[in-house]
Amino acid sequence: MAKIGVEQSLTNIQQALREQGHDVIELRQNTDAEGCDCCVVTGLDSNVMGMSDVSTQGSVIEANGLSAEEVCRQVEDKVNQ
Repeated sequence: MAKIGVEQSLTNIQQALREQGHDVIELRQNTDAEGCDCCVVTGLDSNVMGMSDVSTQGSVIEANGLSAEEVCRQVEDKVNQ
């Protein structure tokens, strides 16, 4: 399965993705995202300064307002593209 980076505060999403067989990496720093097929973030630290440093070529999913099931569905869609 895919290697998915998930922010550490999203434990319910981490567990749901593990149950689907994904290799889940807990994101703590920008460098943790390297090599991930997809990353799931809370969206609370959105780009306030208008600057960005790309640390992964994978898709980024903002989990704010989504259930774990909805996030898992989006991850599957992104990984299977």
